[in-house]
Amino acid sequence: MQPRNMSMSGVVDLAAVKAAQEAKAKAEQTRAENARRGGGGAVSPAGLVIDVDEAGFENDVLQRSTEVPVVIDFWAEWCEPCKQLSPLLERLAVEYNGRFVLAKIDVDANQMLMQQFGVQGIPAVFAVVAGQALPLFQGASPEPEIRQVLDQLIAVGEQRFGLTGLTVDADAEAPEAAEEPEEPAGPYDALLEAAVQALDAGDLGGAVQAYKNVLADDPGNTEATLGLAQAELLQRVQGMDPQQVRTEAAEKPADVPAQIAAADLDLVGGHVEDAFGRLVETVKRTAGEDRNAARVRLLELFEVVGADDPRVAAARSALARALF
Repeated sequence: MQPRNMSMSGVVDLAAVKAAQEAKAKAEQTRAENARRGGGGAVSPAGLVIDVDEAGFENDVLQRSTEVPVVIDFWAEWCEPCKQLSPLLERLAVEYNGRFVLAKIDVDANQMLMQQFGVQGIPAVFAVVAGQALPLFQGASPEPEIRQVLDQLIAVGEQRFGLTGLTVDADAEAPEAAEEPEEPAGPYDALLEAAVQALDAGDLGGAVQAYKNVLADDPGNTEATLGLAQAELLQRVQGMDPQQVRTEAAEKPADVPAQIAAADLDLVGGHVEDAFGRLVETVKRTAGEDRNAARVRLLELFEVVGADDPRVAAARSALARALF
């Protein structure tokens, strides 16, 4: 059976499943039925990581998402960053012990699913919760940031839809752990120092390229990820007329590019909460490509500030509420 048509615009309802409240009721019914059967709904640890194709998508992802959040990992054998991200996601799926299920989709074998989710590049990670699809992140992000995203996803699933996860059979054999990728060859001190020197000299293009050179070999390098986000932000605001940008943003609240430009200026000026709040509000009142553009820029600004900053955590929660 082919998956039904979908269009990604932030969060979208999938026609194959019921509305959120119906999904919540169904999840509660399933838990009650399992309780009457003496906990017969338990799954083995191996069932927390599944390979999914187009034929099994409806049952393995759409229907399963009425019981537990399903995280989708779009990957391919030839994708080097995928070889770092996929084992990490598999390990976290087992560690989270039934709070979410990981569905792995090989894009080479499942082109239709890739197109229906609007995947632009891999690795790309999405989630489906109670039949609603949500883009999470793209690329091999650092583990602490991935954990934050998963924690938010689980919280939304529980608070909005009553999805408390699956019961895992502790006596069942756990899946064989995927081998962690070897640490990439380094060191990167020289490249990182070159990027810093380029920034100090005002050579933003050179700094961006230096950070990209590090990330091409080590996608999970936290220092390079942060540095690239900062350099690209400075590059975007270079040459802007602050007064003109702020005037346009004030006069055109529905103009997404104007709001994005103003948010960039807010952040460069140290007004972190203003930048985050502006984009969260933009996400709330837009849809389609406009909403996605605002969401993506907000995630980029999170990278600039850093995942450990409490303002980022608060804004991530606000973004999740806006999307749902």
